[in-house]
Amino acid sequence: MTPTESHTLLPLYVHPEVDPAAWRHAAAGERLTVVVRDDGDDPAVAGALSQLAAAGVTTLGHVDTQFATRPVADLQEAVARWARCPVSGIFLDQTPTSPFSIGPVALAVRAARRGGLSVVLNPGTSTDPLYRELGARVCTFEGTWQRYRDWSGHGSQPGDGHLVHSVPPERMAEARALLRQRRAGFGLVTDRTPPEPYAGAPAWLVNADSPVTA
Repeated sequence: MTPTESHTLLPLYVHPEVDPAAWRHAAAGERLTVVVRDDGDDPAVAGALSQLAAAGVTTLGHVDTQFATRPVADLQEAVARWARCPVSGIFLDQTPTSPFSIGPVALAVRAARRGGLSVVLNPGTSTDPLYRELGARVCTFEGTWQRYRDWSGHGSQPGDGHLVHSVPPERMAEARALLRQRRAGFGLVTDRTPPEPYAGAPAWLVNADSPVTA
């Protein structure tokens, strides 16, 4: 993935058989990178991934590091499973921020690179500079629109990812403008809300004739 300030990173954490429309909208999107959480060994997921690839959509497989508490062998096996699927990289979610917890993350990044996969780290907040030495993209914000408006931007660098949910429809343009102002290299603004802000396509992707990117 080569994010730009207008590139949308879309976590799509819903099974294609549960919400096939969301996957169709993602396949029709432009300048999208889609993060897939369901197991790529699932035939339905594998088929949906192939359709996204045929449409020119970049895909990343979701791997939860559980803030470096997940057993290393389990973490490496998760990366290896995605390496067998038609994805371009992995999205290491819930990555830690302490320099003392970097070991499992570094091993996962190394395993991904051996499998020919790019890596995005998602601590969802600022992280120790040591993590940037891994050479992966970093999401330094994940949270609500209200938190994003009040966020100081401390620890974020130009090109980082910002994932903003719970955006009121009338604030969508303002949210996109703020991502650009803060020089986010990639990210998402979505109206969807917790507990599952990524369990479907955002309204702007569903409703637009040609998707508007963040």
